[in-house]
Amino acid sequence: MSLKSPLEMFYHWEETTPDSIYLKQPINGSVRDFTWRDVGDQARRVAASLLAMELPSGSNIAILSKNCAEWFITDLAIMLAGHVSVPIYSTAGEKTIRYVLDHAKCPVIFVGKLDDTERQVAAIEEGIIKLAFPYPNIPADKQWDELLQSAPYIDKPIPALDSVMTIVYTSGSTGNPKGVVHNYESICWAASNSLVELGVDQNDRILSYLPLAHITERVLVEIASLYAGMRIDFIESLDTFSRDVNATQPTLFLSVPRLWTRFQMGVLANMPQKKLDLLLRIPIVSGLVSKKIRTKLGLNKARLCASGSAPIAVPTLEWFRKIGVNIAEGWGMTENSAYGTSSVPFRADKIGSIGRAYSGVDIRIAEDGEIQVKGPCNMKEYYLEPEKTAEVMTEDGYLKTGDKGSIDSDGYITITGRLKEIFKTSKGKYIAPVPIESKLMANSSIEQVCVTGSQLKQPIGLVVLSVEALKLATEEIEESLLATLNEVNATLESHAVLDCLVVMKDEWTVDNGLLTPTLKLKRHDLEEYYDSLINGELQGKIARQ
Repeated sequence: MSLKSPLEMFYHWEETTPDSIYLKQPINGSVRDFTWRDVGDQARRVAASLLAMELPSGSNIAILSKNCAEWFITDLAIMLAGHVSVPIYSTAGEKTIRYVLDHAKCPVIFVGKLDDTERQVAAIEEGIIKLAFPYPNIPADKQWDELLQSAPYIDKPIPALDSVMTIVYTSGSTGNPKGVVHNYESICWAASNSLVELGVDQNDRILSYLPLAHITERVLVEIASLYAGMRIDFIESLDTFSRDVNATQPTLFLSVPRLWTRFQMGVLANMPQKKLDLLLRIPIVSGLVSKKIRTKLGLNKARLCASGSAPIAVPTLEWFRKIGVNIAEGWGMTENSAYGTSSVPFRADKIGSIGRAYSGVDIRIAEDGEIQVKGPCNMKEYYLEPEKTAEVMTEDGYLKTGDKGSIDSDGYITITGRLKEIFKTSKGKYIAPVPIESKLMANSSIEQVCVTGSQLKQPIGLVVLSVEALKLATEEIEESLLATLNEVNATLESHAVLDCLVVMKDEWTVDNGLLTPTLKLKRHDLEEYYDSLINGELQGKIARQ
């Protein structure tokens, strides 16, 4: 079967199911439904407005917005007009916005829902045309209603599969973000194959809330929806998240470790672990309690739950399994269309693994333990950076992922850390922080953790407590942390034993520059920020900032 582009699939649904609801957008408490006909009409009008600007074919068009129906519509419009989309994270600071727009030389940017609209728009240099989504207080050269005044573009172009579809900038955990160039073939191969691998079809519902500027949401949600014809719901805001999940009743639910942990903490805030454990041991009651929790989370109809972007603690996966939420881990990178491995179907005996390679993807472990991957989903190049492109590819066409791992006899892969994150203590001993951090996360009071200490004799752990843990007595928390420290240290080789845990005053966020937009730890920035603390005098096994 020949590979079809997202536009060809869009034409299919536009013609065969024009009145079926495709997108559901909550606005001020009410929900606006977009049928395939509605989406097509708006996308074609926006495409006509772009074509009227007479930009060179294949111009880079930026999108700066939270997830919303207009994001999808604009992406289709950019494709229809023969241009290249350049998503920017809605949480991006002024420096990142300026860098991406300058590096990609974007003549036009679409601006939508943002938390700090005035400051972020101010980062857009003069001369770049600003087009606004239909949300309040977005300063722009043209508002959405003006774009929709254009007569719809009626042609049905079919892009060449080897032409560039998008430039996806990495979240920039170290240095400036890199522009990952994907042609239609790499993105579409991953998106269309995901339907078979994950069993997705037109009857599925999914909530789009993870950043569309991130490759996973883009490929496995947005683009995949064009192949499956499935319905997509959006959230109105983080404050309405619970309401919107329950309204959607998703059959597929993708999240990241930090959010899974917060869901867990929310449950335990209403039902202490001891009481929950007791109820789950009673056969009939167990099923009722588990269903009640899943229903409150909005996940009772979810046939597939998944986690990615960063390692998730095994105890967290086990905790959710007890209430009937089987979280399948997956792994991928911006550079391979987020299409590397999957743990579907779920296997309890493989918890902690990122699963097996998707069909058509070849994965191997190099001599230094690096996971390397090859497949039609791999990127074309890093935009305008041939040296970096050469550095990340092997001579025989494998992508160097930077992740270190192992493969078992069943083909299941376990990540043991990032090669660049492994550090050496002052004793000259190497430490891989990620496995130790995962063990510490077994304590549900710990929401964030960073193991560090390249200039110390022994490593230490910096921990951020959960909101619920902050409400507990200091003595109770310190006893819990000390018990966890002792348990974890008992499993480590002598050179990796943690000297202490340091309880931090503030959480690490995207806003304070210590997390990437996909909630990964910016380890280098964090170590630099807390350098005096890390290398200062710390008192006791449980210290405080």
